[in-house]
Amino acid sequence: MKSPQQRVAIQGIKGSYHYQVALNKFGSEINVIECLSFSELVRKIINEEADIGVLALENSIAGAILPNYDLMDRNNLSIIGEFYLPIAHQLMALKGQSIEDIKEVRSHPMALLQCKAFFEHYPHIKLIEDLDTAAVAKTINDEKLKGVGAIAGKSAAEFYQLDILASDIQTIKNNFTRFCIVQKENKASENSSFDKASIKLIIKNEPGSLAKVLTTMSEHNLDLSKIQSLPVIDEPWNYAFFIDMIFNNIKDYHETIEILTNRGHKIKVLGEYKSTK
Repeated sequence: MKSPQQRVAIQGIKGSYHYQVALNKFGSEINVIECLSFSELVRKIINEEADIGVLALENSIAGAILPNYDLMDRNNLSIIGEFYLPIAHQLMALKGQSIEDIKEVRSHPMALLQCKAFFEHYPHIKLIEDLDTAAVAKTINDEKLKGVGAIAGKSAAEFYQLDILASDIQTIKNNFTRFCIVQKENKASENSSFDKASIKLIIKNEPGSLAKVLTTMSEHNLDLSKIQSLPVIDEPWNYAFFIDMIFNNIKDYHETIEILTNRGHKIKVLGEYKSTK
């Protein structure tokens, strides 16, 4: 008997960067669930309409996607993995056209901004903001729009059968987005081989407390790959710190968590998993 397909929720539609991560991470034998927003993605997981989700958390150029940290925390999602995807923008259009035939290009505002320098060489092309990269590619294919281009990833060109007129047109070539793989249960990992953890830390309000916390982490050989603060909504002027840490010895990690907890700091483990950077 064939086992049921794993249900993977993504933000956006097939052909999007989230879709590309899902394929790279889990292969093509999955049931992809398209979500119009990150909130819908989380809701699908909470309601058990999806087994896991692919959630973008930060970009090497644009920085952290702060609302997603809050969504993950409030809904007690657990990080079980991560994936770093190089963001390479392609200019695509219906087959049989050249870049001289393109009168307008539509895409997400961030994609347009990241490719602005490329289009300075093509002043005849009008740039138009849209909600999603892959959605534009789909519309061009569905409506057979000539003279209209899209900026999206290679998977969008393949999925919607469009020609790539220019490859890797983003100004900054070394551009990555970090995606986390999340599930409903917020529980500690049973995998003893993990070397990375994500935690939420609310520091005890006393002078020098943050410096002391960071010193403790350093003394236990924890490498902080990310620290992001968000205000605690119901505690004015208090902040929660979302921290990613990498370590070679799990014992160092566990000792640090125990020490900080005993000092009165509030810690919530968001995930324990293998680093893939």
